[in-house]
Amino acid sequence: MIGRKYLGIALTALATSGAAAPAFAEGWFSGDWYLKLGGTALYAPKFDGASGRSLAFQPIVSLGKHGRSSRFSSRNDNISLALVDTGLIRAGAAGKLVFRRDGDTDARLIGLSPVRFGGELGGFAEIYPTDNMRMRAELRHGIRSHDGVVADLSADFFVNVTDTIQISAGPRARWASADYFDAYYGVDAAESAATGLSQYAPGSGFASAGIGGAVNWKATDRLDTSLFAEYARLTGPAADSSLVREGGSRDQFTLGASATWRFDFSIR
Repeated sequence: MIGRKYLGIALTALATSGAAAPAFAEGWFSGDWYLKLGGTALYAPKFDGASGRSLAFQPIVSLGKHGRSSRFSSRNDNISLALVDTGLIRAGAAGKLVFRRDGDTDARLIGLSPVRFGGELGGFAEIYPTDNMRMRAELRHGIRSHDGVVADLSADFFVNVTDTIQISAGPRARWASADYFDAYYGVDAAESAATGLSQYAPGSGFASAGIGGAVNWKATDRLDTSLFAEYARLTGPAADSSLVREGGSRDQFTLGASATWRFDFSIR
């Protein structure tokens, strides 16, 4: 309920400001835009909390408006569109695709209610306390896949080794509401009977804390590539779930590589 309240206030504010200033909105959408398309190859846990790992592929889609150059971006950044950009502070809308999770993902999930394909919608804000540090927060509400609220927090320290190579690293953390944990980690009586897992009704809290690092290479003006490694330790309601305690793992390691190609276009 709290998540719906804040999300409703934010959407109402955006709608009101748009209605009050249609000329501004029309002018804001006009200009030069870019679309980045690509993908990420991952060696990662089969699902959050799994002990086994597998190779996987995730598509990358990013839409934005050309303007002030962003000093840093991370693979953990979800699709975002900055509505405010002062150079020191950026803020705007953010969204994430959520892929289906069911028994086809891993045999241990057979008998549990699937997480449906859907998304998460909300906003983001980031600040640069120094020239080589970025702090970012995203707050998103589930759409179709779950009915919870998720907050991702991160801080990254980055160094430009050359004009085309950048290295970065920093801490990450995730907080979520009870509805989110129920979709991913909850086990009701029927599911317990079908899977043999102990019943579990989670509350809200921090889901994980960890660290990540990456080496980014701007191969050409349009082609960006990256190698990365991340570690997350499940905490709170995630770590307490029978899905994790009874055959899963709190330690989540991910290795991967990604590449994106940028397409430019204009709206007049």
